[in-house]
Amino acid sequence: MKIMMINTLYSPNIVGGAEIIFQEQAEGFAKLGHDVTVVTTKGGKQMSWEEINDVNVCRIPIANVYWHFEKDKAKRWKHKIWHLIDIYNWKMEKALYSVIDRVKPDVALCHNLAGFSISVWGAFKTRGIPIVQVLHDQYLLCPNSNAFKNGKICDKQCTICHLMRLPHRKLSNQVDAVVGVSKYVLYRLVNNGYFRESKKFVIHNARKFPDVPMPKPWDGVSPLRIGYIGTLSKVKGVEWLIKSFMSLDINATLTIAGKGETPEYEEYLHQLASSDRRITFTGYTKPENHYPRIHVSVVPSLWPDTFPTVAFESCAYHVPVIATKVGGLPEIIKDGVNGVLIEPNNEISLKKAIVNIYNNSSAFGKMVFQSSKFVSELMDIRSFLMRYSRLMEDIG
Repeated sequence: MKIMMINTLYSPNIVGGAEIIFQEQAEGFAKLGHDVTVVTTKGGKQMSWEEINDVNVCRIPIANVYWHFEKDKAKRWKHKIWHLIDIYNWKMEKALYSVIDRVKPDVALCHNLAGFSISVWGAFKTRGIPIVQVLHDQYLLCPNSNAFKNGKICDKQCTICHLMRLPHRKLSNQVDAVVGVSKYVLYRLVNNGYFRESKKFVIHNARKFPDVPMPKPWDGVSPLRIGYIGTLSKVKGVEWLIKSFMSLDINATLTIAGKGETPEYEEYLHQLASSDRRITFTGYTKPENHYPRIHVSVVPSLWPDTFPTVAFESCAYHVPVIATKVGGLPEIIKDGVNGVLIEPNNEISLKKAIVNIYNNSSAFGKMVFQSSKFVSELMDIRSFLMRYSRLMEDIG
């Protein structure tokens, strides 16, 4: 089968788990014998082609005021113009036609569309190519993709989001099948009137992880090693984690791995934690180097993260997770089984969760032994690929 896959970014331009999942999926399809072409965005003015691990990669210069990967370098006023152009980017649609006509795919598998816009649906529909749309976030509801404003989860679209997403609801019916990486994100879009005429599926993301030996559970005597890995941003709850930890007089350490959303915010967090020697910042750290150093992970997201890789990645390393009860996290973490679920709007809930683990080492030990087993589906990359293969064959 000739599969054309669309995503905003592709290796080596990676900013998060979605790009990693996408690349592993593309390379996995190639290993199964499919003819795979990835179409992604780039800076500059010339379209380019290359082959990466048996995957054909076409990079289309972004027809907007800046390239999405270089967003942080752009002035703030340009962001508004960027989002206006991204409502429906006719120039990106035109560029995509030439790629479709060259490759002649059997099916289109669309992931993140920011930078391309929903114009890709029009291009594929015009050429008679069946479309599968994978939902990783809430881009189709909110230009910022997160439906989170002023420190709160948006229960409904604000006026600006409604106006900037007027075409999206109707045009979503061009899609033959829609896949939510979590029940949360699929139902959020469907309940807002999207994809009424599309076939609907939930296929949780999956990753291949190294075979990690079972560690010795925390003994209840030595310091409890708590960890966080990911982007250091306010919506990820890192500040809440630091403040909660600093308020606890317990024999514990906190290791924070990752880079700041901005250099200024990262410096602020360093200053906030500077008076507590139990807290260590390790910067960008590979998962295989981070998880063996901790007993428990914290994923304190304040915004509704749809299906954060870090949550099941931690479990794959036999590290239970304290996570907020938002977005897709409750689909990964089961309270008392492979971690603890807390309320993001309850400031003391994180502190109480840490204390409960600290005072119940035997119960925590059971979570360690159950962590990897509970997310086994999310570690089965072959099953993940076969589900998508069958779906594409059905609509092709």
